[in-house]
Amino acid sequence: MYKKILVPLDSSKCSNAAIELALKLAKPFGSSVTGSHVYAAKLHDDRFRQMESGLPPKYQEEKELERQRDIHDDLITKGLEIISDSYAQHFETKATEAGVAFSNKSLEGKNYLEIVKDVESSDYDLVIIGALGLGAVRKSQIGSVCERVMRRIDRDLIIVREEGAKGKYVVAIDGSTHSFAALLSAIALAEADNAEVEAIAAFDPDYHYTAFKSIENVLSEEAGKIFKFKEQEKLHEEIIDKGLAKIYQGHLETAAEMAKEKGVEIKTTLLSGKPFEEILKYVEKEAPALLLMGRIGFHAAPGLDIGSNTENCVRAAKCNVMVVSREINPPQKEATPDEGLPWADEAEELLNRIPKMARGMVRKMVGEFALKKGCTEVTGDIMREARAKMM
Repeated sequence: MYKKILVPLDSSKCSNAAIELALKLAKPFGSSVTGSHVYAAKLHDDRFRQMESGLPPKYQEEKELERQRDIHDDLITKGLEIISDSYAQHFETKATEAGVAFSNKSLEGKNYLEIVKDVESSDYDLVIIGALGLGAVRKSQIGSVCERVMRRIDRDLIIVREEGAKGKYVVAIDGSTHSFAALLSAIALAEADNAEVEAIAAFDPDYHYTAFKSIENVLSEEAGKIFKFKEQEKLHEEIIDKGLAKIYQGHLETAAEMAKEKGVEIKTTLLSGKPFEEILKYVEKEAPALLLMGRIGFHAAPGLDIGSNTENCVRAAKCNVMVVSREINPPQKEATPDEGLPWADEAEELLNRIPKMARGMVRKMVGEFALKKGCTEVTGDIMREARAKMM
């Protein structure tokens, strides 16, 4: 799956852990690994010029100032090149010991920009980067280079916090094409690591209750009657929990089917609550080797760089996290009601106009509505009547 891997180098604890993980994955995949260090000689040159006014008077003469600039430029450039070479040598030694094909790159410029440019102009399948760099302090959550690279590249990315992580591979499924691609990555990586895979899905029923309480506080009595507020609230109380649970359970069933097609049995777990919070609670309890998530979720707007749930988990999860940018669009099972009234063609046509992820819930609601009315079939008229009553 991953034949060309990039690892940015800075000799930090997380960067060294990223090297170890990259070499570990490269062996079973037969991958080559590129180690890349970016140094900013020009930045130091600009900073030196900004500080020239503070030099002692004997250095302020223009000829002496030019000499000092040349000395500084030479020392900084050579010094940074030596540091870069030492990072490369450390990486080369590790790769040679692991028996993995490797190459080195030394780039000059702004660190995250050069990494992004390199990714855009190369055919890397996977980037593995340390979560925190040399500038990390106690309250740091994620390094600026890591975050900026994460937002800008379109390749799969593993963000590394710990070295030698052991345990299962947990993938968060939300019905998006990116999350199903994350599942396939989890299966491939876990097989290479001889680990188990678990799919989790978190849905949030509480938001709807919160929204209704908020509306109730500002809605006038007359507007409440027009909106049929009490009926709407009762309807949501009856279906939201079960309906959302059924949708996300369907996503997990789709994930299990996908895994089965790959010859893998996976565990599935449904969670209820704010998605990123429930995912973080779960990984804190289970301590997986890797949490995998799609770059963006099911409801993402075009052009979004990263979804909020993924971003929150990258920041707060204590384990290594993989952000998957690829997409897979498997056929998904639609939730269906337990009671099976037949549906007329017109009713099916109306149902198919509804967004796919909501069809199962609507089918159940309309089916129950038709049963209460004593119908023997769901027709177009029943669909329209149910819609008028419910909305």
